Amino acid sequence: MRIEEKPEIARLPLFRDMDDTRREDIFSGSFLQVFPAQLTLFEAGQQVDFLHVLVDGLIELYVPGTARDTTIQLIEPVKSFILAAAVNDMPYLMSARTLTSSRVLLVPAARIRGAIKEDAALMQATMTELALGYRDMVRALVDMKIRQSAERLGNYLLGYSAKHGDAWQFELSGEKRVLASLLGMTPENLSRAFGTLKQHGVNVVGARVRIEDREALTAFARPDSVPADPN
Repeated sequence: MRIEEKPEIARLPLFRDMDDTRREDIFSGSFLQVFPAQLTLFEAGQQVDFLHVLVDGLIELYVPGTARDTTIQLIEPVKSFILAAAVNDMPYLMSARTLTSSRVLLVPAARIRGAIKEDAALMQATMTELALGYRDMVRALVDMKIRQSAERLGNYLLGYSAKHGDAWQFELSGEKRVLASLLGMTPENLSRAFGTLKQHGVNVVGARVRIEDREALTAFARPDSVPADPN
């Protein structure tokens, strides 16, 4: 990692409250690299070598399948992945690839584990990220069980809007086939779901979405009563 890159990385939630000396020790063995789109960063079953932190770009976490891959999560900056494997020195349960050109910090997993034992602030930040990750997975499971496909899509759009300042117009991250897989649909079902949402205040052209009637969409999608956790 170059000297001019360190201040930016030091402000990341995982590292910002650490002891300066221990943070410098972690950074001395880390690499900040730019990867092209559609590059596999690691595969399910592979033993963890690095903690990955997405600084810029978009990452897909997925499970490979014989017919097609299943998207589990889309990672947007600034966020670490997959922290649980790095902390526990266990194999990855998912594969990861870039969906766009992405800037990723690679932190040796052994160095992270050593620092966690010595730095209370890093330990707290690690616990927070793991806990929030668990809550994200619970929300995804609940979403899959209680909503039909068009409702899941509507709930996703409301959540995406909330993450981006309650924007009423935005472009979807990644391709629609990836979004379909993330929401447990086929691309054909996703297209039909978008058609259904036209009746509930959503207009979509290509990747651009316009929420023209938020109240109607909210009534249809029935978002969780508990607001989304802060990132």
